Amino acid sequence: MDGFLADYFAQEDRRTLLVAGAGFDPRSRAVASRLSAISTSVRALLFQENRPNPPQDHIDRAGVNTTALLAAVPEREIVPVEIFGSDGAVIGGRNIIAILNRQSFEDLTDIVVDVSALSVGMSFPIIRYFVERIGRGRGPANLHVFVAHDPRLDANIRSIPSDAPGYVHGFKGGSTLFAAAGAARLWLPQLASGRRGALGRLYDFIEPHDTCPILPFPASDPRLGDALAAEYMIELESTWSVDTRNIVYADESDPVDLYRTILRLDDLRQPVFNETGGSMLVLSPLGSKVMALGALMAALERDLPVAHLEPIGYEMEATVPAQIVEPNLIHIWLDGEAYPQLRPPLLTEGRTVP
Repeated sequence: MDGFLADYFAQEDRRTLLVAGAGFDPRSRAVASRLSAISTSVRALLFQENRPNPPQDHIDRAGVNTTALLAAVPEREIVPVEIFGSDGAVIGGRNIIAILNRQSFEDLTDIVVDVSALSVGMSFPIIRYFVERIGRGRGPANLHVFVAHDPRLDANIRSIPSDAPGYVHGFKGGSTLFAAAGAARLWLPQLASGRRGALGRLYDFIEPHDTCPILPFPASDPRLGDALAAEYMIELESTWSVDTRNIVYADESDPVDLYRTILRLDDLRQPVFNETGGSMLVLSPLGSKVMALGALMAALERDLPVAHLEPIGYEMEATVPAQIVEPNLIHIWLDGEAYPQLRPPLLTEGRTVP
């Protein structure tokens, strides 16, 4: 990965905007430090996700990471984002789009979105925003998504979910349209340890007709899939009534694997339910950030709704390091010069994006 960064972003004609999180996550500096060391034509837009009553340890870690980011990227802007309103409503997605609308993207060739230290409720709307800009021909030309892949770290930083499930901003799909009321809803939740309560609330919110839980396989821990199946035994056998043949397995380290699996499921169901109200897949990415990116790509391509519980905070194991020195970076070139043909127009909430 360092070879690609050096070969591509060091080119003299590259002018790059890095969009990333400046928080307590030890992966916050992973991409910024490498880009700034390679190129002087990098500026950064760094978001601080503000949630109520964060622990002092998180504040201290975020301060250290922010100081390091400010030193690494001379041309940068730190932007705080309120995730919840005064009434407890989730407003982070709308706030982030309003901030992006005030930015200038003139003369840029590349956007790099580092999701390593961004939540789903922030990273998904950011990426959709730039995909839609490129689709309208408003540039920049290239959109890259990076993530520091560390499933053990994902497991050791656990979200504390809010009580109000909803859809990620920009990812309602056609779920709110009257025509979708009769659609057969298939829920695809990504299982993660310690998230039974959150997934239970999402199940009640979605009221799916069928559930196909997603388990990581292959995985860095060969027994992780079995451990998750045991943890969710009650849900699988009783609450969700899952046939073992309906469990979805996806490569923990390859977002394209889950992306292709979701598209295949969608393709198989459409002709089956076409005459009886249609089919709708609902995604709920939890746990691994890499697998969440696979869900994101499928949601973008097929306009699938993403049901989510926005975290009100996080719990972190004491063993989590302050910084990941040698991260395992995964890169997705989501749009731009790498593709010889233009992508078909996206759909948003059941309609083509103008």
